[in-house]
Amino acid sequence: MSALTVRNPLIKVLLWAAMILMVLVYAFPFIYLFLTSFKTPFETLAIPPRVVPSTWTLENYVTALQRPGAGKSFLNSTVTSLISTAVSVALAVPAAYGITRFQTRAGQALSGLALISRMIPPVAIGVPMLSMLASVNLVDTSFGLAIAQTTISLPLSILLMASFFEGVPVELEEAAKVDGCSSTRALWSVVLPIVKGGMAVTAIFAFLASWNEFLFALILTSQNAQTTPIAIANFQTQFGLDWGPMTAMAVLYSLPVIVLTILLQRHIVAGMTMGAVKG
Repeated sequence: MSALTVRNPLIKVLLWAAMILMVLVYAFPFIYLFLTSFKTPFETLAIPPRVVPSTWTLENYVTALQRPGAGKSFLNSTVTSLISTAVSVALAVPAAYGITRFQTRAGQALSGLALISRMIPPVAIGVPMLSMLASVNLVDTSFGLAIAQTTISLPLSILLMASFFEGVPVELEEAAKVDGCSSTRALWSVVLPIVKGGMAVTAIFAFLASWNEFLFALILTSQNAQTTPIAIANFQTQFGLDWGPMTAMAVLYSLPVIVLTILLQRHIVAGMTMGAVKG
């Protein structure tokens, strides 16, 4: 597909101006957060607010990292996100393959259930989830929180993987079976290598869904499995929010996601254009 060529200089200027404006609108909240993390307490609360600090300081980062439990919250977020991602991809791949290849009523029902579950607000299942995890002593554990977060990432993963499997011609599997491969061998040797890029995209989205999750972490954790979003929300003192360290902590928590997104942006865009994440 060839790119659209714009020859009129005025239209080019207007298009560039529109794109820069759009980027600034999207990026300004994070830019302001990033700049605030380097401000002194006086400049942080200055009225009118100052966008660029006159005195740059790393004190907020030092304070945030020295806060009790800060390092553990990062570790909990990482462990929880990795477990949730692994479980989501491991379950989504066979489920999506069955839905797209066998075309059964059960598969259609599962596909519809995955779509509907994307529309249910997490707060509606947070309290029942607390009761279920409490019955098996998994409240305030990374594994229990990962299970809860999988209920969010798994439907998304199934829909994504189904769209990738639909892009693989059935004739390839049939040709492999003609050459003597079993159904399992054809899936393992022919289909999965083709959709490995889709599996990577699915894993990225599942990881981001778990990494950014807040509500389940708020309901299902207290101390041991508390994740960084909750630690950031706890920057509350008797005098109000401790804005400087809180913004520093938020910047540090955003960095892995930003780096991951930049490195894998082509795969992420490809996954989004498959049409499975519109819900």
